[in-house]
Amino acid sequence: MPRIQLVTTGGTIASRAESAQANADVVASVRGEALRAGLHDRLDGIEIAVDDFCSVNSFSIDLPLAFALAKRIDEHLADPTCDGVVVTHGTDTMEESAWLADLVVSSNKPVVFTGAQRSADAPDTDGPRNIADSVRLAATPEAAGLGAMILFEGDFHAARDVTKTHTARTDTFRSGEHGKLGEVDGTVVRIHRRPVLRRTFAAKRIETNVELVRMAMGASDRVLRFLAGDGARAIVVEGFGRGNTPPPVAAAAAEIMAGGIPVIVTSRCPEGRVKPVYGNGGGKDLERAGAIFAGDLTGAKARILAAVALGCEEVDVRAVFAELGG
Repeated sequence: MPRIQLVTTGGTIASRAESAQANADVVASVRGEALRAGLHDRLDGIEIAVDDFCSVNSFSIDLPLAFALAKRIDEHLADPTCDGVVVTHGTDTMEESAWLADLVVSSNKPVVFTGAQRSADAPDTDGPRNIADSVRLAATPEAAGLGAMILFEGDFHAARDVTKTHTARTDTFRSGEHGKLGEVDGTVVRIHRRPVLRRTFAAKRIETNVELVRMAMGASDRVLRFLAGDGARAIVVEGFGRGNTPPPVAAAAAEIMAGGIPVIVTSRCPEGRVKPVYGNGGGKDLERAGAIFAGDLTGAKARILAAVALGCEEVDVRAVFAELGG
């Protein structure tokens, strides 16, 4: 009988309204045993163990907590009786926690993140179905080697590629031009593709002083200069299009990189890769100054990768982005 470890962290899937009032606060309060009990008879033949790791909404999760979660997942998977891990997590930062786990979990066994867009006390909550599908995926031997995944509405996605695309819809997670890895259709798991851009880091710590700055028309250099002077170890710039910034920002980035702080360039576009094409503050100027281009990684994913790489000894950050940026 497959044995799957359910690791709970809170989020909407574990949240209920604090009172019967229409505008009552919704907070994470449902324990893992209740989530397991909610599966009823959906999963005959699969044993589910529960680990209540924490109980917060995911907008409260920070890099140290997400790193500790990844290490806890790795500990569970090191147990030979554990065949896979399912993590229940809030949707706001799920893609970041999943990508972090993909980068630092050493086991080849499946890791599936899931959650809900509708709270546990909603009459049409999507949580129990998502957990059941995730457990089936984690218990599937063919899912070994797929890395950390996110599963919602029957579709599962690679942690590197997936992002939350809608504030409230239950099918919020999408992988854009990459496409999903597969789907769970009733009791059958269908795998359509396997991820190629994967690497595991033997990270003992994570660098927390990595910041993300998004460009907008006429953005000034003030934020970059403040962060560089306030101890940032790296700055991710989510630029326009192919990876462009206003000229004052490019000039500031050049000075910051000359001082030894890496600047990593991504795009605020939902699809496509960054590439140095334009001058006069564009990607060419950033490239000449030494910026690292992050391929098609989102700004949030690039920040996670930088935080992991900087937390490792003797890891070339530029080489890491060349390998995993796609």
